[in-house]
Amino acid sequence: MAGTDGISLRNGRLACDLSPDCGGSILRFVVETPAGPVDLMRPSAWSALHPCEPLDLACFPLVPFSNRIARGRFDYGGAAIELPLNRAPMPHAIHGHGWQAPWSVAGHDGRGATLAYRHAADAWPWSYEATQVFSLEADRLTVTLDIVNLGDTPMPAGLGLHPYFPKPPGTRLLAPASQVWLNDGFHIPVDARVPPPEWDFSRLRDLDGITMDNGFSGWSRHARIEWPGNVPALEIEATPGLGHLVLYLPPGQPWFCLEPVSHMTDAVNRHGRPDGGETGLVDLMAGERLSGSVVFRLSE
Repeated sequence: MAGTDGISLRNGRLACDLSPDCGGSILRFVVETPAGPVDLMRPSAWSALHPCEPLDLACFPLVPFSNRIARGRFDYGGAAIELPLNRAPMPHAIHGHGWQAPWSVAGHDGRGATLAYRHAADAWPWSYEATQVFSLEADRLTVTLDIVNLGDTPMPAGLGLHPYFPKPPGTRLLAPASQVWLNDGFHIPVDARVPPPEWDFSRLRDLDGITMDNGFSGWSRHARIEWPGNVPALEIEATPGLGHLVLYLPPGQPWFCLEPVSHMTDAVNRHGRPDGGETGLVDLMAGERLSGSVVFRLSE
């Protein structure tokens, strides 16, 4: 699928196409089977590239924060920060910067690629550089994200991935976590609970009929997706810094999102509060680097 602005990776049965120009996104991740190609992430449409619409692609990066910042406002280091509301009509800043910007190609070959994005201080008053390294092996895709604070003062930092997965009837999910965050009417977390039975993914369970858009803390950093029919399952493993998870299952859609991330939603507005709990947000010092990797591995 990759066109003039795209990169195609191939290794054995696996194929992965990337779009540096459209948010450094994954366009497709596919395995060849005896019955034909099978999408392991929701396939993108050409219409999502011209103009660029990452929300209609297979996966995009989350830097320098994940999910929502309430009303785009927070206080940090004694300063009041106000960010643009970058996804109208949503009343929040969402998903950071990288997903809505072109990335440069720092290098690639047939089985790997490195993409880079540099942000100059603006309403987000810190300069930083982010990189994504994609590595396609015979049975897995590994994506490593990192971010470096190029400024002179500490920066609140986080990262993650926002993949979309097919959800035909009978799709099953395993994703153990110790807490789920309940949201207010504007999708901002207000209270953490032990997952109720309907949101307990500590065992494989059918996703049919489940609707949610919630964050989980204490995620085991392991998930498994099983699809009906003679289709390989997908194991998802994240490195220790990615201990939070967002699950988005909208009603009536044949796809869902399972997002390994480093911090909870709206972490900057809970960070350091006595009742804030373990937000996962990092105070990234000048010149410091934050990294995380996610492996998407075939499981027969």
